[in-house]
Amino acid sequence: MSTLSANNLFDLSGQVALVTGGGTGIGLEIVQGLAANGAKVYITGRRKDVLEKVAEGNANIIPLQMDVTSKESILAGKKIIEQAEGKLNILVNNAGQVGPTSPFFANPDAPERKDAETIGQALFDNESFEEWGSLYTINTFSIFFVTTAFLGLLEKGSRERAGYTSSVINTTSISGVIKLAQDHFCYNSAKGAASHLTKLLSTEFALKNIPVRVNAIAPGVWPSEMTFSSIAAQDVNKIGKGLHPVPAGRAGTAEDMAGTVLYLVSRAGAYTNGQEIVVDGGYTCVNP
Repeated sequence: MSTLSANNLFDLSGQVALVTGGGTGIGLEIVQGLAANGAKVYITGRRKDVLEKVAEGNANIIPLQMDVTSKESILAGKKIIEQAEGKLNILVNNAGQVGPTSPFFANPDAPERKDAETIGQALFDNESFEEWGSLYTINTFSIFFVTTAFLGLLEKGSRERAGYTSSVINTTSISGVIKLAQDHFCYNSAKGAASHLTKLLSTEFALKNIPVRVNAIAPGVWPSEMTFSSIAAQDVNKIGKGLHPVPAGRAGTAEDMAGTVLYLVSRAGAYTNGQEIVVDGGYTCVNP
């Protein structure tokens, strides 16, 4: 029964991981969870100082400055990992931003909410094609380009252990699952696109016999640079902007995120492919 022990199921010793946007928030929680369980983790981002601060004092965490919206930067990052490791076992596409918002949309007393004409014109005027394009580039397009760039290294990582395949995890969001805009149509639709891209990649890789699994994690209300560094229980529903309160009555934690990631990337989750796991304290149970 030793094969069923937690140490055997979740041990990541000898595995190499890459986490984009790994210097803060959810990305940092993922990095810490992977490193704590034996993985060697490369963390990427645009701000080198943030990455170096995270890696300080932890030999399992390696800062790697990389811009996920630049093909040249992605290929430069790939070259570094290819030369140093010759493989990749885990890729977490976590980099993301909020993009344009229209806060008046949720305020029934806002003058922009007078009637259909004023609502439509206010939304039209307040956001731009450029803002939408920029947000989709980092929240959706980067998943495609980073995953395809590292696919060959991920395939090499799948050769090491019987019954195991390398794993890609895309950080999506409940915002891409629900039908509420939460004042940011752009962010929610981009996350919805990321969810579908997860399914496309997982299916096409499987059909073409590429031994790399692709799944997604859709977090609910969570402390991050996009929200707040910490979220008190009384503020959870203000941030979630749902029609009903979050049943768990709290925001997500590092343990919630690390546990879900560990399942998907370890031997424990080796039979899971093409899935999006919603981790939201019940938000989507009570909101459309």
